[in-house]
Amino acid sequence: MMIQRRFFLQLMATVSGSILMGKMLNGCDATSTEFSTTSDASWLMPDESAPHQCTWMAFGASRGIWGRKLLPEVQDNLATIARTIAKYEPVKMLVRQEDYDLARVKCGSDVELIICPLDDLWIRDTGPVFVINQDGNKAGVDFNFNGWGEKQDFYDDAEVAGFVAQKSKVPLINTDLVLEGGGIEVDGRGTAIITESCVLNNNRNPGLSKADCEAELKALLGLRKIIWLPGIAGYDITDGHTDFYARFAHPGVVIAGFDPDPNSFDHAVTKEHLDILRSATDADGDQLEVTVLEGPQKIRPGYPTDDFAAGYINFYVINGAVIAPEFGDSQADSRAQEVLAELFPNRDIVQINIDAIAAGGGGIHCTTQQEPRV
Repeated sequence: MMIQRRFFLQLMATVSGSILMGKMLNGCDATSTEFSTTSDASWLMPDESAPHQCTWMAFGASRGIWGRKLLPEVQDNLATIARTIAKYEPVKMLVRQEDYDLARVKCGSDVELIICPLDDLWIRDTGPVFVINQDGNKAGVDFNFNGWGEKQDFYDDAEVAGFVAQKSKVPLINTDLVLEGGGIEVDGRGTAIITESCVLNNNRNPGLSKADCEAELKALLGLRKIIWLPGIAGYDITDGHTDFYARFAHPGVVIAGFDPDPNSFDHAVTKEHLDILRSATDADGDQLEVTVLEGPQKIRPGYPTDDFAAGYINFYVINGAVIAPEFGDSQADSRAQEVLAELFPNRDIVQINIDAIAAGGGGIHCTTQQEPRV
């Protein structure tokens, strides 16, 4: 069973050149204080397991992308994720005006709904990447979402980062880099794992070298070392995001995915990733400890297997819990639960069914964005 995030079931037409021209306000009132990385502030992207102020989500699935059959199931999955997280920390859900009443019914009263135009639901990629500094300040980095290299309409989603920063009452950090939050994994102590297939892709950052991107990322996120994984471009809409390949459980401890199917395009690249991670050191020079977490061998019937993102790596760490998928493969689901419980001993391990979202090529982590508590 292949693990990587797939092409969405129905990609919308590539956006027109006019949409690419700068940032345009679109009804989200995305006004906030802005500054560039030339600021004197020393920012750091915290590890996901650091305390959260809240989780941001987007009730943004539409029939045009997801189709009539999957749409209600995807909305139910989003509501399940939101209600599960809300038991542990506040959830703020962006929602279109026309979907507000439906979202209220599905998500319940414990989820805060905030009206904002949306193209889709992937706030991990469209929302700001939050950073903090030693003075107790917080900001959001806008990585200029462009529909994963203009593969899907993004006029509304391009404004989500600024809107969320404004609602969070934090300044927005601007950068010329184009990438997505799903392509960044950090340990909170200066080490990051990032895929070359995403950041160094000409559909995001043409003309920029690895050194250029690395220097900017280090300044933006407080990094001292980036472990680059090759990833694989052109096989899924994200061009190989890190959060389907490798995740930090703790500083020095990485959970990595491996596709054992030799006929899968993910097989060779995940094997190469394991070789890189097992020989890598973090920013402090310490060898990484790597735990392999394979995906299920089977999934529940009713969904196409070619586009199904059947992996456990896309879990989400919140205050007091880890939210992870289960796919109906009792042996693999149990193994994932055991591995996560061992690596996160002070957190509940909560597994939920997100088959409809997985059928569209994503997972729990893709639908969420943490705002750290300062």
